[in-house]
Amino acid sequence: MAETVDDKVAYFQAVTGIPDPDLCSQILAANNWDLQLAVSSMTGDPSSPEPSTYAPPPPPPLESDSIAYQPPAPAPQQQQQRQQPGIAWRLVTLPFYVVSGGVGLVTGSIRLGVWVASGVLSRSLSLLGLAQGGADRLLELPPSAAEAVGFLAEFEHEFGAGRGPRFVAEGFSDALQRAQREYKLLFVYLHSPDHPATPAFCGGCLCSEPVAAFIDENFVAWGGSIRRTEGFKMSNSLNASRFPFCALVMASTNQRIVLLQQVEGPKSPEEMITILQRVVEECTASLVAARIEAEERLNNQRLREEQDAAYRAALEADQARERQRREEQEILEREAAEAERKRIEDEEAQARAVQEAAEKEAALARRRQEKAMALGAEPEKGPDVTRVLIRFPTGERKERRFHSSATITSIYDYVDSLDCLKAEKYSLVSNFPRVTYGPEKNSQTLVEAGLHPQASLFIEIEQ
Repeated sequence: MAETVDDKVAYFQAVTGIPDPDLCSQILAANNWDLQLAVSSMTGDPSSPEPSTYAPPPPPPLESDSIAYQPPAPAPQQQQQRQQPGIAWRLVTLPFYVVSGGVGLVTGSIRLGVWVASGVLSRSLSLLGLAQGGADRLLELPPSAAEAVGFLAEFEHEFGAGRGPRFVAEGFSDALQRAQREYKLLFVYLHSPDHPATPAFCGGCLCSEPVAAFIDENFVAWGGSIRRTEGFKMSNSLNASRFPFCALVMASTNQRIVLLQQVEGPKSPEEMITILQRVVEECTASLVAARIEAEERLNNQRLREEQDAAYRAALEADQARERQRREEQEILEREAAEAERKRIEDEEAQARAVQEAAEKEAALARRRQEKAMALGAEPEKGPDVTRVLIRFPTGERKERRFHSSATITSIYDYVDSLDCLKAEKYSLVSNFPRVTYGPEKNSQTLVEAGLHPQASLFIEIEQ
């Protein structure tokens, strides 16, 4: 009993990734030492269906020169329970349940902390080689590919990473299509973990460097565990009666495959290479013929595509020339219309400018007249009269007398009444001392501004 308990604890550790054996023992004890129930409790989805309800797409049927593919008939209940996928299948689905939001990790009296959940997730992702963002990939991974990934993880865990053939991490149908695309045969290995000859065959034959190198060079390798759904179905389809079991198949027509060779029972590396080499030699001619035929089809298709492309190019060139001719005609018409529009706009602008200039001149004349009328008559000389000399930017000088009680505004009105300055914004400035008589001083009298009895001012144009 002690050996059985230790085996269950070790297997539970490998599946869940929990490093503490005592904690694993407590979890198993809480589940009556039922491995499947214990692993199910770790998924947080105890109501998930049994693996027997899982039904991925079946592989294509076998062509019949040896064994025809038939969907496997339901086995008796005891045999079905013994052979159908069990805990190993749940190893693949474990990260999916964790990622999809399962928060209750252990039911009953055992309640684990968050570190157990993170340990399960990281261990599962590391086993599947999908760490750093692998959760998203798991959610999108097809069921058959998930089984293949699980098989690869178990194989590498048991026999070492990088050893053995490079099994593809995809379902049987996808692997068969890959082999067809690469013009290779498909090497199928059905893994029976419980068979006593399996460890020696995998470690001594499949993982030997010559066998693995020969398979990688000449085959596309696919492996599946008979504990999993697709591996279980393939074992029935290929009539696998003895293990270890390998098969060499190739794609055929009408969704069928041809079984070329079955390799049953333990084999030495030399025996395996001899069998594989014989099958490769027998099938080389057909594979080469298939490759040549495919290349001819590809060349014919490429030739048709080039001819079609040349025709389309010529047609497009003609269409492009016609479009260019129409576009040039449209451009000429637009240019002519634009020139006519611009001519009309220029004439209208000139007319507006003449009218605006006339209106401005009339406004200035009215303004000069209004200013002159506001000034009134120039006073005679006297003690209360201020003489003001004004120099214009053109060098012209003007002089006028103002009452000393008049304001600075009167001087501005006098300048505005003359036809000597075209600028609208200017300032009156004295030289010594320099004083600018701006708007803030317009209300000052000439006496208050210090301009009595006489003053000399010049005009400074404002920009």
